[in-house]
Amino acid sequence: LTFPRHAIQGMLRAMNLFLDSFWRALVYSLRPRVIALSFLPLVLMVVLSGGLVYFFWEQSVQAMQVWLGELALLESLMRWLESAGAGNLRSVVAPLVLLMLTLPVIIILSLLAVASLMTPSLVSLVAERRFPRLEHRHGGTFWRGLLFALGTSLLAALALVVSMPLWLIPPLVVVLPPLVWGWLTYRVMAYDTLAEHASREERAELLRRHRLWMLGIGILTGYLGAAPGLIWAVGAMAIVFAPLLVPLAIWIYTFVFAFSSLWFAHFCLAALDTLRSEAVAASAVPMPSPASPAPAASDNPTLPHADDQPPP
Repeated sequence: LTFPRHAIQGMLRAMNLFLDSFWRALVYSLRPRVIALSFLPLVLMVVLSGGLVYFFWEQSVQAMQVWLGELALLESLMRWLESAGAGNLRSVVAPLVLLMLTLPVIIILSLLAVASLMTPSLVSLVAERRFPRLEHRHGGTFWRGLLFALGTSLLAALALVVSMPLWLIPPLVVVLPPLVWGWLTYRVMAYDTLAEHASREERAELLRRHRLWMLGIGILTGYLGAAPGLIWAVGAMAIVFAPLLVPLAIWIYTFVFAFSSLWFAHFCLAALDTLRSEAVAASAVPMPSPASPAPAASDNPTLPHADDQPPP
């Protein structure tokens, strides 16, 4: 198979933009301003999660214990563990399962907090330093973006719930959740980073051109967002240290989503600048004027007509 030269050049330019925006986002994420901004969603999420734990944790654990006690297979497993001398695990199964079920909610809320509290400031930071002359065309609004993010988050939560039975297959448990997080990050961040500067038409064109690259950014950051899940690999000890591990996990989620916001900001604003440069270059090319028809021989006064020829 042979590819057109312009298609290969376009792919190379997109790959260069992908890699260039990655290292720029990595450098920007270490700025004190970005790190300071990351604590704002952290404080909000810690206060929210602390309130939910204070008011609903005990009742939720009791309800989970009742539900798990009705599962015959799990009850048989618990009896076997008790006979083997590990009966103390029964008291931590329900809190641990409840903690695992609340993690997707924490991740989604962390993403929404970063998108609403950090992304506008991060996009402004990138625009001020790299694209100060980029025109603001206001193709999106804050409230429309918030509604879009909420609707997309509900779809992602539904996809997670539907795919949970597949998590029992060992390879899929490390594939499906990051894919869902990646798709959610791509949808939310692509809208928010372009809402201020791009028009609706420009956003649609950029999504058409770079959809796979943006999805790739989302999936890679989705796998980075799965890293805090290793914190809970300590098993039963996670319940003991939960007051310390939960804020740590929330901050890691917040920082990863802040990094993804910077990555999308560098990628999308650079792509938007290129799109407008192409439009200006195309409009500057003079249109060829239609060619005027050549005059007929009989209408040209410099050429003799056949009837005007002298007789031989």
